Amino acid sequence: MLRHRRSPTKKEKKMKRNTLRTAMTVAALTLLLSACREDDDVIQPTIDETGEQAQTDYLGMYVLCEGNMGQNKATLDYLDLHTGTYYKNIFPSRNPGQVLQLGDVGNDCQIYGSRLWLVINCSNKVEVCTADSAHSLGHVDVPNCRYLAFDGGFAYVSSYVGPVGGSSVLGSVYKIDTLTLSVVGQTTVGYQPEEMAVVDGKLYVANSGGYNALHGQDYDRTVSVIDLATFREERKIDVAPNLFRLRADRHGQLWVSSRGEYTGDSASRLYLLRKNAQGLMERADSVDVPVSDIAFRGDSLCYVGSSYDADWTLRTNFGVVDTRSGQLVSTTLVKDASQIETAYGLMVHPVTGDIYVMDATNYVTSGWLFCYDAQGNFKWKTSTGDIPGHACFLAGFALNNK
Repeated sequence: MLRHRRSPTKKEKKMKRNTLRTAMTVAALTLLLSACREDDDVIQPTIDETGEQAQTDYLGMYVLCEGNMGQNKATLDYLDLHTGTYYKNIFPSRNPGQVLQLGDVGNDCQIYGSRLWLVINCSNKVEVCTADSAHSLGHVDVPNCRYLAFDGGFAYVSSYVGPVGGSSVLGSVYKIDTLTLSVVGQTTVGYQPEEMAVVDGKLYVANSGGYNALHGQDYDRTVSVIDLATFREERKIDVAPNLFRLRADRHGQLWVSSRGEYTGDSASRLYLLRKNAQGLMERADSVDVPVSDIAFRGDSLCYVGSSYDADWTLRTNFGVVDTRSGQLVSTTLVKDASQIETAYGLMVHPVTGDIYVMDATNYVTSGWLFCYDAQGNFKWKTSTGDIPGHACFLAGFALNNK
């Protein structure tokens, strides 16, 4: 049935005009406040020019700075390799709606597909952003999260499970659907798991047991082997105490670093795991060098390591290991490291071979990113956020820096 609508009275017309006027005023105020917040409250990135341009398919490099624990100071920097511009702390300006910005202690960053994944340890979350612009797409809650690995459309996140600095409990690996950002699985591994790598359908997890030591117990000394088809731990490989870095080279071998026990006879060392005649990964060899971070360049494993002398003087070591022979071939990676105070992270450009060293300095103030050419000659340095330690290269996108 057709209904006829009556004409509004003069009183109703006046009320409507007042309501519309009020709505327009609120909208104008909202825009004004938004503009003021963008100008006054949103932290704009600091820009530095390195003076170098590298025209390859790799357009840039993200640098995740940990920040001081408990101070919510994790920051994300970006090096535009095509223009030579370094943007310090880009996350707030890209995501002005996030009140707490990035979070507390940035622990890992990787790109998978078109997304940038950032592990924020003490904030118990994995932040997921667009890889081309660092705009947040959401986050996944993972307790005391540590490191990332990817395979078959899933992200795997190692987790201490227990609270930061708390009691020691067995850790876990969380399985996350990379499209929906939902946790679809969880499996138990060793104590305080760290880095991971995928080889032939198996996820290998370095267990540290760092919290064990805080409570007078032994460090964990195993690598957990998870079958990705069933997402269950099928066995453990005994390697050494307090494992940390775990990376796969292009031959399918695993390199895992032990931080040792800091005291006694067990020192920091690098271990090689290879498949035996039965096709099972096992400990095969070791290299007597302290390793804090590693990066591959063809068949060369480049490393940086920090260790203390008997008088507690910090020593920084650089070197190269041949991944085919498993032998140390050089104790020189950069020719002059005198400017570096605390080498904390390492990256090698996949095309140019340039070497990037992240310097945490004194752990409480801004760090530095040093760049050396493939022969180890110093090229430039730039200031970063606090405690730069994790980075990943951006390929196939044009980052919008406006």
